[in-house]
Amino acid sequence: MTTPLTADQIARVKATAPVFAQHGATITKHFYRRMFTNRPELRNLFNQTHQASGTQADTLAHAVYAYAANIDNLGALGSAVGRIANKHASLNIRPEHYPIVGENLLASVVEVLGDAVDEQTLEAWRAAYAQLAGIMIGAEAKLYGAAPWSGYRPFVVSRKEVESDEITSFYLTPADGGTACGFVPGQFVSVKRYVGELGVDQPRQYSLSDAPHGKWLRISVKREAGREDVPAGRLSTLLHEGVEVGSIVEVTAPMGEFRLDLEKTTPVVLVSGGVGLTPMMSMISTLVAAESPRRIAFVHACRNGRVHAFKSWLAQTMATHANVSRAVFYEEVSETDREGVDYDFTGRIDLSRIAHQAILPDADYYLCGPVPFMQQQREALIALGVDAARIHTEVFGSGAI
Repeated sequence: MTTPLTADQIARVKATAPVFAQHGATITKHFYRRMFTNRPELRNLFNQTHQASGTQADTLAHAVYAYAANIDNLGALGSAVGRIANKHASLNIRPEHYPIVGENLLASVVEVLGDAVDEQTLEAWRAAYAQLAGIMIGAEAKLYGAAPWSGYRPFVVSRKEVESDEITSFYLTPADGGTACGFVPGQFVSVKRYVGELGVDQPRQYSLSDAPHGKWLRISVKREAGREDVPAGRLSTLLHEGVEVGSIVEVTAPMGEFRLDLEKTTPVVLVSGGVGLTPMMSMISTLVAAESPRRIAFVHACRNGRVHAFKSWLAQTMATHANVSRAVFYEEVSETDREGVDYDFTGRIDLSRIAHQAILPDADYYLCGPVPFMQQQREALIALGVDAARIHTEVFGSGAI
């Protein structure tokens, strides 16, 4: 158990919070370079694409600032702690990693800010980091204790199916012949493969996209093509091109707080953009398999029919389950796209246009997609009278809602 911070230490940390608002990204970029130089094996734990783009450093800077600014009111960080703990547990972050991070982060503060940080302030930050590490280690220990296995477990790719021009599903079965574990619809796993181009293992987190039935775990992966300012997704490309049926991948136990509440009987509204539909497929599949009478409204946005995954499955599900409805928006329509069969509206999602279908009494709303998309839909739902407590979001990468 860590020693509580003194009033003076709390005041010093809080007083230096603006420093991280101004110089945080510089400090955290220096930190990652320093840590990977001193401990190159830790590159296996971190997304090197996010390292190259700088988004991981920016995310850490924001997190450190939020911690410092709320050092006297840690309850304000409750939801963030839970989300980060689940991400860490999925990546197999362990207690022994925290001292390494702390040593290199505090050294980076000194090396970047120099004489602007006196010894008393540095000691206050040292105590604050120990406190934060203790909070995270405790939260992660509970997750590890409840998980069906610890660390990475080998799974065989038993099936591979193309769902759209961009998305392919991988059916993963335990290599030891055992049954796949249960999970709560909405949760994700980390999948790890060696990336020769980088010379390290690389983990990525993917939502589970099927119901929990013990036969397999299914992930549905978008091939990230990249663009001028963002490199192509190395692991997604490797999975699409280099992982075939019979291949072995390493998988962590399901984690995540973005979970369908299975105890409720009230309506469910699922709002997704692009590959954000993957956890929604798990939620719909689970409710349909259980013959749930809950009203399910699926609202989805994608560019066109070529990249619209699971559209045939969804149409069939709607045809056999009267409680399932959909409102699919295509930004552009081709000659082969069939209005009313594959999609319902052109343009971007406008929830006010479908309020009769999407704004339901006592419903819970689940959002997944790019961060700007989720921010827009959340604001739209609140403007339409939805209680913010009923809106649930899933964020991968470096964004926050």
